[in-house]
Amino acid sequence: MANVCVITGGGSGMGLAAARFIDKDVILVLTGRTVAKLENAKAALEAEGHEVHPFACDVSSRRDVHELCLFAADLGTIRTVIHSAGLSPAMADPEQIIRVNAVGTKNVNMEFFKYMNDGGVIVDIASSSAYQAPAMLVKHQIYEMAEYREDDFVKYMVKEGNLAPDDYNKSGLAYTLSKNFVVWYAQKCAHEYAAKGIRVVSVSPGLIETDMGALEAKHAQDMIDASCARRMGKPEELGFAIASIADERNGYLCGIDVLIDGGASTGKQFKKQKQAD
Repeated sequence: MANVCVITGGGSGMGLAAARFIDKDVILVLTGRTVAKLENAKAALEAEGHEVHPFACDVSSRRDVHELCLFAADLGTIRTVIHSAGLSPAMADPEQIIRVNAVGTKNVNMEFFKYMNDGGVIVDIASSSAYQAPAMLVKHQIYEMAEYREDDFVKYMVKEGNLAPDDYNKSGLAYTLSKNFVVWYAQKCAHEYAAKGIRVVSVSPGLIETDMGALEAKHAQDMIDASCARRMGKPEELGFAIASIADERNGYLCGIDVLIDGGASTGKQFKKQKQAD
């Protein structure tokens, strides 16, 4: 059977960019909530020689993700899942962000685990913001609840997000916590899924020149200033990195988060050290 790569959020941004670097003998399943985006992405990728199947899916819905698994499994052997669907602070309120970013990751990993076998890989896209989560708000015992007490998990995470002073920052804090969850959950799954031969990795991009990135740019100039390149990352740069991480030749890369932010995180650290000195 043919190998299948499923990319959530594949209609645009990093998901679409990653699709371009997947081998052309692999069947691509692109998912997202906006059908028009998926159809446009399908046309562009097919013109480049890929076989593409769009499938509308809201990752915050466990039922939707289950249907996505069935659709992909009918096409061949699911070998790769790149989970890049997500919402940023400027796009949604705290509850929507937690449900899509955090619960969506739980849904994708748990459902696809059932349909994948030895040699499979799941790449969960987090964010460099995950590293900015206030330590006092990171409670792994709450994160554990996502799998068996979803509504309580969402309620608690939204409550923490609402500690911020205004609407944008409430969404921003919820986003940071949701992506911290993604990093933690990918590592948890990596160790649990290893017995089945499934590799799990997370990737934490910095500020990227996507539609989502453009919405956040005015609030993140400090990230650009702190980076080595003094610019936002390009979608194709992240797309290549994500596809490379997913490549089976990277079989020893698992249970870890790969931070790709142009050095912004270390730049901020060096700035703090200089100020302290």
